Formats: sequence, C-alpha cells, structure tokens
Amino acid sequence: MRRCWVVGWIAVAGCRGAGPPQVAPAPRPEVELARAKEQFRRGDFSHALAIFKKLNFQFLPAQPEAAETRYYLAECYFQSGDRLEAAHEFRQVADLYPSTEYAPNALLRAGDANLRLWRRPELDPTYGQTALAIYQELQGRYPGTPAAARAQLHVKQLRDWFAEKTYKNGMFYFRRRAYDSAIIYFKDVIANYSESRWTVPALLRLVDSYRAIGYADERRETCAHLRRFYPTASGVSERCPADTSAASPS
Repeated sequence: MRRCWVVGWIAVAGCRGAGPPQVAPAPRPEVELARAKEQFRRGDFSHALAIFKKLNFQFLPAQPEAAETRYYLAECYFQSGDRLEAAHEFRQVADLYPSTEYAPNALLRAGDANLRLWRRPELDPTYGQTALAIYQELQGRYPGTPAAARAQLHVKQLRDWFAEKTYKNGMFYFRRRAYDSAIIYFKDVIANYSESRWTVPALLRLVDSYRAIGYADERRETCAHLRRFYPTASGVSERCPADTSAASPS
C-alpha cells in the first residue's frame, strides 16, 4: 500500500512540474515589417500582402511605420493585379499621411492604378479621367518632386489617348456622312489636344468634311492653317493645293 502511495505521489508531482506548453512570443511588428519588405523585394507579393494586411492594424497612425506599411500594402495589391484596391489604398496613404515621404509616390501610384484600368482609348474613359485628375493633384500638392515629374509624362500619354478617342468618335460620324457631328469632334481634338499626334489627322478630316458639305470658306481657312503650321505633313498637298481646288478625300 505504501508503495502505491509513493508511485502516485511521484506521478502527481511529475504532472505538476510539466505545466502548460510554452508558447513562443509573437514577433515584434518591426521585425514582421522587415520580413514583409524582404518578401516584397523577392517578388513574393501574396505572402507579403498577408503580413502587411495584419500590420496595418498593429501600428498606430502616429507611428512612422504606419504610412510605410500601408504604402507597401497598396504596392502588393498593384503588383498582384488588383488595381482597384491598389488605387484605394494609395489614395488612403496620400490622404492620411500627407506630410510623409510616401505621400507623393502614393498619389503617383494611385494615378498609375487608374491608368492601368483604362486599357484602351476606345473604352469608357472614366478611369482615365480619374488618373488625370490625380496626376494634376500631385503636381499641385507636391510640385518639383520626382513623383510630379513622372506624373507629367503620364499626363502626356493620357492626353494623347483622349485625343485619339475624340478623333475616333469623329471618324464614326464621318464614315456615316454625319459631317456636322464629325466636325464637332475634329474641332475638339484641335482645340483641346493641339500637342497630340491626332491634330493633323483631325485637321485633314475637317477639310474633308467641309468639302463634303460645301463649306468653302471654312475649308480654305483650315487649309491655310495646315499649310502654315504643317506644310510637310502627309495629305496636306493633296487636300490643300495652292488654289484650294477640290481633291477627293482619301
């Protein structure tokens, strides 16, 4: 009996000594941030995204890591192809942390995300219009920054796309002989996107439209403009000979 009591006491003592299993302490947020950035640099965006999403709730807004975390979170969305979510998160960085180093680049990338969403000029230009507004906001809020300089290049591309879309709208009506409607679009290209590569084609089609509906004075004025500013452009000599005599549109 005594032997059983001793064995039982040893067993109980052993159970008490073992205690609950030890749990490793959670990594500090700063350590996790460094790990997520390393994964991002390696191109492992899915794993980096999961960490940045968690860290986004761990840093207080006043902490410098908060803006950095959210910026990289947005970049992960962008690189993963989720441009809508990326645009939203970049916008949040610029609005919540406007005085940080991440704000100008965040606005640039918000514009980039919307630009990528407008895949072709002939599609609905809403995303393109949003991108243009963001780039212009960037140039107003952070002039002289590298981000603003890069935005200017994208503005040029966007304006060229808007010009192309407007020109193609004009051609839609031109081919259907709705010349009055076509003229409105061609004039829009010339007035609002004069620096684009679609200006000369719009002027040439304007000449064709005026010829088709018998607007001789307007045709002569347009030809004079073409000969003065674009004398060597293809199609000018055929449509606008020196005496402005009619030549059939091509």
